[in-house]
Amino acid sequence: MSTSILKPLALIATLLAATAAHAAAPMARFQAPGFYRTTLGDFEVTVLNDGTLDLPVEKLLKQPPAKTIAALDKSFQKSPLQTSVNGFLINTGTKLVLIDTGAASLFGPTLGQLVTNLKASGYKPEQVDEVYISHMHGDHVGGLASNEQRVFPNAVVRAGKLDADYYLNQTNLDKASGEAKDNFQGPMMSINPYVKAGKFQPIVANTELVPGIKSYFNGGHTPGHITYVVESKGQKLVLLGDLLHVQAVQFEDPGVGIQFDMDSKIAIAERKEAFAAAAKDGYLIGAPHLSFPALGHVRVSSKGGYVFVPVNYTQPR
Repeated sequence: MSTSILKPLALIATLLAATAAHAAAPMARFQAPGFYRTTLGDFEVTVLNDGTLDLPVEKLLKQPPAKTIAALDKSFQKSPLQTSVNGFLINTGTKLVLIDTGAASLFGPTLGQLVTNLKASGYKPEQVDEVYISHMHGDHVGGLASNEQRVFPNAVVRAGKLDADYYLNQTNLDKASGEAKDNFQGPMMSINPYVKAGKFQPIVANTELVPGIKSYFNGGHTPGHITYVVESKGQKLVLLGDLLHVQAVQFEDPGVGIQFDMDSKIAIAERKEAFAAAAKDGYLIGAPHLSFPALGHVRVSSKGGYVFVPVNYTQPR
């Protein structure tokens, strides 16, 4: 056989071998580090993902299950819904403030990535000056401590006094039965190391905590649930905490409650007020259970209700 024929055959064999090797590569099955960074006036905002939690939302939302399934289907989603758990790191230039800390190990192996993602984003836990908690459910406070040690050793932790009085109360723990004890044990394990170190400060009123970050009580979900308002150079971000859980349902119909709420009537009223204000004034919102990167705007829907418009991917400038 001539050399002129052998060369093309050798090339084809090489290409086939390369294709076969590529096809045989194992699936990687992991994402890039879960952080997203943007700016708000002079502030830097970094969203930190703690992972996702599968929720049977058709059983949790206070509406007929079929209605929830239909809403999820319209958004190309299904139940159990992979629900994001996020925290928000605000660098004001003088203070580094973390708002909510994820679940760490309290909710199973699909969560607990927040500190890893904080480090991947260029920060260290010891650099955090303050930690603000929206409310004392385990998926918001779990990242505060590990093996009874403070994960953020130099930080002051702040949360609503009403939540502290309820969730850190030994009598309430003693009265709880079965799995309900977890509602108290998780917050106690997470926050008590800061209490013992003199680094826990309950929030007793709506106030400016550091320049540019304010707290606003809006109970319903828990006794002392708080949203945090971040403002710089005329730009505003409102972090809604757990006023929202299922974006495919609760934007379109903010009147749908969820079983996690202590008082759904109050939570619904607060959610409606928050959505209306965000749609009217056009500022940015964020929430721990919005799909990562969990930032966007709200506009009024032509069919009533609201539409969530996620942020466009941008590079901080």
